[in-house]
Amino acid sequence: MKNRKIAMLGGGFIGDFYIHALHGHRRPDRVQVVYSRSESSARKVADRHGIPHWTTDMNEAVNHPDIDTVVVALPNHQHLEAVRVAAEAGKAVLVTKPLGRNAAEAKEMLELVEKHGVFHGYLEDLCYTPKTLKAVDSVKNGALGEILWVRARETHPGPHSDWFWDPELSGGGAIVDLGCHCVEIARNYIGKDVRPLEVMCWADTQVKPIDAEDHAIALVKYASGAIGQFEVSWCFRGGMDLRDEVMGVEGTIFLNHFLRTGFDMYTAVGEGEYVAEKAESATGWLFPVGDEVNALGYDFMFTDMFNAMDEGKQPMETFYDGYVVNAIMDACYQSAKSKKWEPVELELWRGSDDSRKGPLLKEYDAHHYLIKEEKIPDGTVKLILKEKVSGRIIQRTK
Repeated sequence: MKNRKIAMLGGGFIGDFYIHALHGHRRPDRVQVVYSRSESSARKVADRHGIPHWTTDMNEAVNHPDIDTVVVALPNHQHLEAVRVAAEAGKAVLVTKPLGRNAAEAKEMLELVEKHGVFHGYLEDLCYTPKTLKAVDSVKNGALGEILWVRARETHPGPHSDWFWDPELSGGGAIVDLGCHCVEIARNYIGKDVRPLEVMCWADTQVKPIDAEDHAIALVKYASGAIGQFEVSWCFRGGMDLRDEVMGVEGTIFLNHFLRTGFDMYTAVGEGEYVAEKAESATGWLFPVGDEVNALGYDFMFTDMFNAMDEGKQPMETFYDGYVVNAIMDACYQSAKSKKWEPVELELWRGSDDSRKGPLLKEYDAHHYLIKEEKIPDGTVKLILKEKVSGRIIQRTK
């Protein structure tokens, strides 16, 4: 196991979270340099975390002789520049979500790292939460059968920095900020080899005085017949709501990551200044998170990235995944304008092109399909069947 020497590009909210994860639990990996556009921010982060070097020059941070890995925790409009500098320097590069402001930017970043042959990882933390990893394993083990529908929801009162609210800098609004999480969560359950085909999306600006959407709902249709659904909002009051639902032919999973974790606390006087990310109050009923860095997936995410580096493998989340996510979000924005189903345009598709042929039919016997089996209050088991030859629907009792 190699101890990674890291340049952290970004001295803001997410960079701070990443450093807590990287330096936590007595990890041997250390941030050696922090870069920020602001001298005061760079110095403050370095002092707080005991980082030996800080700079306001991105090239200096990436090319520092102690550095082998670059973590990009910058505003969206700086991702492409940072990836270009890291790739040309031959450094491994890990980029926070979303990879790009759109699929064209994401594709350019993918081509850069592949051209220079550098390790690359897409830092999609919510795919690495302990609950998600366990649930995905259950799906892969067949516990739910074939996946039919995945719903992912992320809502909160809005992001913490000014650039998020400017679509020129961020690439959009709540879709590009939160929808990227939801889309990739669904892909992990449905299967990354399954091609996304088309999107229907509603998006609007309901509350915030901005030029981007603050609320959106979308359906993403996949070649397997599965549907991915996301709900995202910057208008939700009461903290951060992270929930996923997965429905398969043989089972269902419900996950609640943040507001209902089994830790409920009431305080009339408050407890310190920080409760949990996006919490709106420090008094009354609160929902603290036992280990926020771990609960949000950062620990498992960096472990996967560094293990993959050591073993010469790809991590669970790569730049290619980020590119697919950006392409799906591009289709969402197009659909929100056209009010129609819009195709997902993928210039690069590396998965399967197989599509499911018709509905999944469960046989009851040689002559019937099973529609439903149910025990009714008198103890009788009722069967709803479809005759294979005639197509007639009948009922029987056991």
